[in-house]
Amino acid sequence: MGEQMTAEKAVRRRKRDEGVTRAQDPEGTRRNILEVASREFALNGLSGARIDEIAAQTRSSKRMIYYYFGDKDGLYLAALENAYSQVREGEAKLDIEGLSPVQALSKLVEFTFDHHHRHEEFIRMVMIENIHHGQYLEQSKAIRDLNVTAIDHIARIYSRGVEDGVFRSGLDPVELHWQVSALCFFNVSNRATFSKIFGRDFGAAAQLQRLKQNTVEMLLRFVAKDAP
Repeated sequence: MGEQMTAEKAVRRRKRDEGVTRAQDPEGTRRNILEVASREFALNGLSGARIDEIAAQTRSSKRMIYYYFGDKDGLYLAALENAYSQVREGEAKLDIEGLSPVQALSKLVEFTFDHHHRHEEFIRMVMIENIHHGQYLEQSKAIRDLNVTAIDHIARIYSRGVEDGVFRSGLDPVELHWQVSALCFFNVSNRATFSKIFGRDFGAAAQLQRLKQNTVEMLLRFVAKDAP
């Protein structure tokens, strides 16, 4: 009887604490859940991630996770949206308006390279979503809207370069964005296998700097007016 009463008190206390947490900092609670969930989904995939494990690593509970996100699929989609939002917010903060088109494109490529290196969970989540053939991403208007702004961003840089006579005409901004993403993405997604196969640490600081410089140079040569 005493143990039952103790358990009931613990449940009531947990529910009270959850309510206080939500009321005091609901956005902080939601952000904490997304941070932990992103790591779990990136590590274990959608099928392997467990709500119990995510709840155990947060300042919340399974009940609060379901309160904010509905179910595991809802949490996964929110984590995917958050991952895309972070990279697009970083792009939007780039101070490139006063730069030449060449400098602006270089800075965008460098940012993308560095962001992907620092946020391996983003790369892994994109890889996982491709395993699911983009079926969750397809449900998200937020992600589509975010990537419209990304294309607008690179399109403005490219358009200025064409007007200034330094970039060749006829390129598709979406395909240009594809090339930037592909080069920067590969440096993270295949780092482990390349390092093992060729006996070289492709994550070492000096190696990363050289790869970043090569990536910028390849993109600039690709868009250059005298490119074949």
